[in-house]
Amino acid sequence: MAARIYQRERNAMQSGRARSGEWILEFESARPKRPDPLTGWAGGSETQEQVILTFPSLEAAKAYAAKNRIDAHIVPASEPRLKLQAYADNFR
Repeated sequence: MAARIYQRERNAMQSGRARSGEWILEFESARPKRPDPLTGWAGGSETQEQVILTFPSLEAAKAYAAKNRIDAHIVPASEPRLKLQAYADNFR
């Protein structure tokens, strides 16, 4: 069973940073998804990929994966890019 561990990013629609420091352990699907013939939605038969676990730190997520023998790889967090802009730039 494979999983990936990554850090939750800040929501782009809100200015707050709540839950942005959490680490997520998410299971990966072993089989490709296939479209449903009736609705066209992509889905699979694995319920394990619906499980998402949150941890307060990377070490806690690694310890959980090691304890439960989960082959997890860590996805590094992206570097935040700041776009510094003055309000007066809107009127030039």
